[in-house]
Formats: sequence, C-alpha cells, structure tokens
Amino acid sequence: MQVLPPSSTGGPSRLFIMRPVATTLLMVAILLAGIIGYRALPVSALPEVDYPTIQVVTLYPGASPDVMTSAVTAPLERQFGQMSGLKQMSSQSSGGASVITLQFQLTLPLDVAEQEVQAAINAATNLLPSDLPNPPVYSKVNPADPPIMTLAVTSTAMPMTQVEDMVETRVAQKISQISGVGLVTLSGGQRPAVRVKLNAQAIAALGLTSETVRTAITGANVNSAKGSLDGPSRAVTLSANDQMQSAEEYRQLIIAYQNGAPIRLGDVATVEQGAENSWLGAWANKEQAIVMNVQRQPGANIISTADSIRQMLPQLTESLPKSVKVTVLSDRTTNIRASVDDTQFELMMAIALVVMIIYLFLRNIPATIIPGVAVPLSLIGTLRLWCFSIFNQ
Repeated sequence: MQVLPPSSTGGPSRLFIMRPVATTLLMVAILLAGIIGYRALPVSALPEVDYPTIQVVTLYPGASPDVMTSAVTAPLERQFGQMSGLKQMSSQSSGGASVITLQFQLTLPLDVAEQEVQAAINAATNLLPSDLPNPPVYSKVNPADPPIMTLAVTSTAMPMTQVEDMVETRVAQKISQISGVGLVTLSGGQRPAVRVKLNAQAIAALGLTSETVRTAITGANVNSAKGSLDGPSRAVTLSANDQMQSAEEYRQLIIAYQNGAPIRLGDVATVEQGAENSWLGAWANKEQAIVMNVQRQPGANIISTADSIRQMLPQLTESLPKSVKVTVLSDRTTNIRASVDDTQFELMMAIALVVMIIYLFLRNIPATIIPGVAVPLSLIGTLRLWCFSIFNQ
C-alpha cells in the first residue's frame, strides 16, 4: 500500500484532524493564554507617550508678579535657554510663585533632561534673590497623562487649615500607597501659618522698618545646631528647637530694644493664627474644599487603579471626623469603561456575523462549527501575542 504525502491527503490540517485530543488541548492552551494576555493588557484612553517635560517651581512669598518675573523667572529662563534638546519653554509668574515648563525633544532621555535642568538651576543660584526661602524645585510631568480621578474633601465644622493638614498627612498618604497610584497633588489648600500684620505707624514711631522686623523673625526662628559637651568618658549633644509654633510665641518675640526696654512683635503688629495664603482656595458644590488630583504610575491599569481607590474610600472616610466628607468630582475611567464595553460588543458582533456568513455559504451546521470556533479562538490567541509584544518593546 502506497502512503501518500501529507500535502496530497489533506495538507497540514490532517495532522490536527487525526489527533483530536492533542488538538483540543492545544485549543484550550491557546484559550487560556489569550485570557491571561487579555487581563494583562494595559488599559488607557490614549496610547502611552512619555513626553520629556519638566516643570520648575520657585516660591518667593511676598513678591509681586513683576518682581517674580524680573528677579526669578528671567534669570532661570536665561539658563534654561542654553540647554541642548530644549523644544519649548513657557513660564507663568504670579504673586510669590514662578512656574516654568520645559518640553524637550522626544529623542532626549528624561534622565538626561533632569541632569541638564539641575545644572541650569545650580548655575542660576547666584542670580536669584539671596533671601529666597528655598531653591527652585523641579518635577517630571506628562501632559498626555491627566489625573485619573479628582477628589474633594470638605468639612462643615473644621477650618480649612486643619482640613489641609489632615488631607496632606493622612488621606493623600493612604491613597499614594495604593498599587498603580503614582502621584497625589493637592490644590486649593490653606496650610496653617502665623500671619503678622505690621502697624506702619507703630514701627515708624519707634524708628523701625519692615525689614528690621523680618530679619528679627527670621533670625529667631531657625532650628540650628547647638553644639556638644565633651567629657572624659562621653559626649553630650545639645538639642533645642528654636522654632516658634503658635501666634502667642510670635507676639512675645523681642525684635529690638529702645532705651533698655524690649520691643516685642505684639507691640507693633497684629499676630494671628491663619493660613499661609489666604487668597488661595477651591470650591466643590458651593463648599470650600481641598481638591486632590490622583495620577497613575506609567503603564498601570487605569481601571484597576480607580477601582482600588474607590474601594478604599469608605474605610478612609470612617477614619476621619464625621464632619469631613470625601467625594469624587471626576473619574476618567467612566469613558474608558464605556469604550471597552463598546469594543467588546463590536468584537462579539463581528464574530457572530462571520459565523453567520460562513453558514450561509456552507448551508451545513456541523461544517460551520469548526470555523465558528476557530475565528474567536484565533482572536483570543492574538491577545497573548499582543501582550507579549507590548511588554517586550
């Protein structure tokens, strides 16, 4: 008996037809691999694009927008303009704050851009005001990845300064620990501070100036090293905190002497507990609130991250005072979920139409079963290859 080659007796399909058990196991393996690949696929509204963008923020309390522009923003811009790979630079100067946004070429690695920005900031240090409280701070931003969720924290009984402190130390830290959360930023907050309102007539009558008062406050509110006491067998480090914490401590601060009598800050100014910036605020549903913007980590599944945040909110709310409420203002996953559901529906509809057309041509139900199973199986198996290609770029 002559054995015909496989090509003349059914082609490559004969191998699978003659081994139904192995073929079934292979189909199950492809199905499982496709399901695992589907669950591992990243979900996002837009393709992953990592724009090399860095934002530089400089705070100079008490400075007007004009002073910020000439004394802070302009020197920094001159240094940043000399960097290679810089594509676009924009700045915004307001009262007490300067924000410079730097966008680099897509071919420039972000780590290299960070090094150039740090070098430019170091070069501009001597050109900035000497009494600048803190040096400029830079952070990486991605304009193509907006916050996945925006939350609002309100309270009907607590002042916003206490709410700000609670959100920053408790709520934001808990949310930052959730898997997939990359950054939590606060806006509209009012950090607690002691506000000093000078009496111009009083300081003029005593021969003082506002700069004298500022220097006295700054010099008396520094937590510096006190030294140590060395003995024959041990050494003791001296530790004392000179920083003032309350408005009453500031009122008792001696800023000068006149005729041997001390002049205290409370004699020439009104000192009260308040907010660091009383002109800053945010409102949600006609209530003053602290707004939290939650951004995901690069490559994290946006839907699972949002679900984890929503699952934590009830537990987080129970740990807060009853007057504090946490509400969701916006959730970017709503549109993404709708898009995913629509894609799944259209995919199932396409498979059904393909099977229907095959049946119309074959007019045989048993003959339609094989391609009816092969079409969705091939699509599901492709998901695993798709997942492999994404994570191995």
